[in-house]
Amino acid sequence: METILLTLRERNALLYWFGLICLVGFIVCLVLTQTTHRQVLGINAFVKPAKFFLSIWLFSWTMGWYSGYLTQKPQVVLYSWVVIITMVIELVIITGQAAQGKLSHFNVSTPLDGILFSTMGVAITISTLWTGYIGLLFFGQHHTVTDPAYLWGIRLGILLFVIFAFQGGLMGARLSHTVGAADGGLGLPALNWSRQNGDLRIAHFFGMHALQILPLLGYFLTHRPSVIIGLSITYFLLTTLVLIQALYGRSLLGNF
Repeated sequence: METILLTLRERNALLYWFGLICLVGFIVCLVLTQTTHRQVLGINAFVKPAKFFLSIWLFSWTMGWYSGYLTQKPQVVLYSWVVIITMVIELVIITGQAAQGKLSHFNVSTPLDGILFSTMGVAITISTLWTGYIGLLFFGQHHTVTDPAYLWGIRLGILLFVIFAFQGGLMGARLSHTVGAADGGLGLPALNWSRQNGDLRIAHFFGMHALQILPLLGYFLTHRPSVIIGLSITYFLLTTLVLIQALYGRSLLGNF
């Protein structure tokens, strides 16, 4: 593990240290869930910031690892700062709203809340577009990846990440993630995905985590590009079916 962390720091020190800060933020939020009683939609207010700190930690270290393969170092440094700045904006707003016992996403109840929600949307759009650009570099000759299956895992993992990150815009347009009921109903422990209605966050989650899953499959499971491409298509179709089911208001988790 120590060797992996040292390699990650050598590949992209900016995203390594930022990810570490996010991990500390996650731990702090976990402590706050046990020491405060403020709630949002029936859940401790600091659960949501904890999940975002954890998610952004994983994203930062993942992209820090991949970007270390790229030969265009100035673009990598610029991208790293884009991620840091946009994700800091995201985390500050989410945590600040939670500390006040207020929703961060879909909250347009006051002009200020609406501005904060829109600011998060702009920040995540910028970060996602830049991540897509990094993905495009892996389709050219600007990298040092030699295993073709692993390379296709990175390419398609980033592609699916971008597609399902923008699926978040669908939730933003609806000002909710639950289909068929108001947000905040009976949910799965920790994840809080709806157990009674459609939940757009499920496809969003699995689609974005193709960023880690597909490259890992390409690295450990196969050295044949055709296999990882086939697995990626299957993954995309299954995740899309989960999205369609949610849009029809049907719970994926009713039996759990």
